[in-house]
Amino acid sequence: MIQAVGVVGAGTIGTGVAHAFAEAGYPVTLIDISEAALKTARETIAGNARLLPVVVGRPAKRTPDEILALITPTTDLGDLRGVDYVVENVTEKWAVKKDLYRSLDRACGPECVLAVNTSAIPITRLAGCTGRPDKVIGNHFMNPVPVMPLVEIIRGVHTSDATLELSRGLLADIGKETVLVGDSSGFVTNRVLMLTINEAIFLLHERVSSPKDIDRLFKKCFGHRMGPMETADLIGLDTVLYSLEVLLEEFQDPKYRPCPLLRRYVDAGHLGRKTGRGFHVYDHD
Repeated sequence: MIQAVGVVGAGTIGTGVAHAFAEAGYPVTLIDISEAALKTARETIAGNARLLPVVVGRPAKRTPDEILALITPTTDLGDLRGVDYVVENVTEKWAVKKDLYRSLDRACGPECVLAVNTSAIPITRLAGCTGRPDKVIGNHFMNPVPVMPLVEIIRGVHTSDATLELSRGLLADIGKETVLVGDSSGFVTNRVLMLTINEAIFLLHERVSSPKDIDRLFKKCFGHRMGPMETADLIGLDTVLYSLEVLLEEFQDPKYRPCPLLRRYVDAGHLGRKTGRGFHVYDHD
């Protein structure tokens, strides 16, 4: 029985995960190393809680104030001692995640499940950094988390039946459908999506087309809600780059080689919606 949830990482996805759990009535401990990120996360959740019912057309289960009252922001991993389920959402860097999972294993109670929200890093590899590999599972949430109806669940080699069923039940309780997939780098969604985005960036790099027209073709010809360039901007170009690097390392297949133009954008700090500029320009106001 899950009584309280921990969310590690207050970036775009972590903020959405905290929002989704709090709206469903779960007390959430939201962890980040940055006080500024935690402040921004609360502001974002308050704004989204007011806006999403209008945009999506569904009534909110709780008011913005009620949602925020269920979220406790902190920079101390020790505050996770009392939670039953942790969803981790930090950057797609193996060195960062490896050290974090060792710390989470020490900080969390022995029965706490550790759910990995990763784009490409294998779940079994991260489970090996803990003393509880049977309680490590992948929960790949999609952005924007409060709106997207489905979560990709990834079972590692050691993930127990109990952990899988607990996760499915918890996600159903916050209104999410689940699809179980095997533990292969990138899983299903990102193994396909990152190749699509990377190839679209190569088309821009080779001056075959523009971001606007690439997106328009995918939306008008295939009925996609967003084109690949818009999708990259929503995910974050840094996350796209790191995910491709993980896929390249894991499979040793040159088809995952990141486009040089993607690296240039990341080096320039043009990371997409979160910075106001990626392949498109966004007005944060």
